[in-house]
Amino acid sequence: MTRLVGTVALALALGAGAFAGTPDAGVLVPQVSLGGVRLGWTRAQVEAVWGRAEGRCANCRRETFYFNRYAFQPQGAGIELVAGRVDAVFTLWAPPGWRTAQGLRIGDPLVRVEATYPTTLATPCRSYDAYVLPGGHAKSVVYVVDGDVWGFALMTARHGVCF
Repeated sequence: MTRLVGTVALALALGAGAFAGTPDAGVLVPQVSLGGVRLGWTRAQVEAVWGRAEGRCANCRRETFYFNRYAFQPQGAGIELVAGRVDAVFTLWAPPGWRTAQGLRIGDPLVRVEATYPTTLATPCRSYDAYVLPGGHAKSVVYVVDGDVWGFALMTARHGVCF
């Protein structure tokens, strides 16, 4: 959680801009997309869906961009690029209105994760847990903090689930 909060704080410090593209509500379609963004896309393709006013992380290991509806508000989404292509797409700071295609929502209790996806594999991260959904060539992840769904991510198989 400390790293997750630090990432969000960094996004805020960078001044992620206000714009009309970032969805207030998005859907994780496991193995396919998050908020309409797919793995392998270019930054330009993401901007076509979420808009062009994004904040860039200056200190991240990978090229990382944050998309927040309102400047200096932490809720939104982000992408990490490798060789100019989306390697991970993720939510930031438990944005309300996001869900999985199977109906799991941000804010739902852990028991709903386990009931919706009974074969998930949990990975403990610093102060949160990453539940990797089964199947596919990519990792679809549900993040749980203090027993509640905090966020979602879609990432390539080579990407670590802890940010």
